[in-house]
Amino acid sequence: MTDAADATPGTASAGNTSDQGAAEASADTATVPPMISMRNVDKHFGDLHVLRDVNLEVPRGQVVIVLGPSGSGKSTLCRTVNRLEPIDSGTIAVDGVELPAEGRALAKLRADVGMVFQSFNLFAHKTIVDNVMLGPIKVRRIDKKQARARALELLDRVGIADQADKYPAQLSGGQQQRVAIARALAMNPKVMLFDEPTSALDPEMVNEVLEVMVALAKEGMTMLVVTHEMGFARRAGDRVLFMADGRIIEDAAPETFFTAPASERAKDFLGKILSH
Repeated sequence: MTDAADATPGTASAGNTSDQGAAEASADTATVPPMISMRNVDKHFGDLHVLRDVNLEVPRGQVVIVLGPSGSGKSTLCRTVNRLEPIDSGTIAVDGVELPAEGRALAKLRADVGMVFQSFNLFAHKTIVDNVMLGPIKVRRIDKKQARARALELLDRVGIADQADKYPAQLSGGQQQRVAIARALAMNPKVMLFDEPTSALDPEMVNEVLEVMVALAKEGMTMLVVTHEMGFARRAGDRVLFMADGRIIEDAAPETFFTAPASERAKDFLGKILSH
């Protein structure tokens, strides 16, 4: 997990003997594009204006939490990053590459962007390990033996290696969501998008999924997470974005947002959420 201050380019080290090295490091950092960049993004669903002139940069290694009331545009924002939802105007880039409109270039870029949805979207007729192997074999063209070894490693990482040969219907909802995370990680993504990954789970299954996500954050994965899990936001997030009416109303460090929100909309939202 990377602090926002750490991601700011141009910070030089003190000391005369390291001035040149610091300047070179600063120049190198300045040329590194943000992992996600959104510029003047607008999106409509018919007459409904769901994203309004959204501007956002997410440096590599940063964990950004997106909060807001229902209908604020959170999930749409998340889904535009890999063009699951096309935008009407503006630009979106991942690791410095602007999203292609369609075709192989878009498919290639999507392979670098892992996404975990509310629903698990696992193939019911395939075993757990086969679900995790499928993308690397079909998209990355990885050898089946290598893909299986990697899939088993990832299933162990999310705590369900012992479920590898079972089918999705034999697993709990929390276990299936952990499979979905392992499947996304199997593609070696540059960034992970989470669209309310715990909202469809029973309460007792939520923590097992959040623990996997916290571990990913600590390992330095760039993450954009739409969630209502306030504890996770405070524990794992580097930044909190608060959205309302298709706009980013606040962009702050978690502690600042939760203890001293700047807008009345955010104060009202937190009052309702934290009182339950």
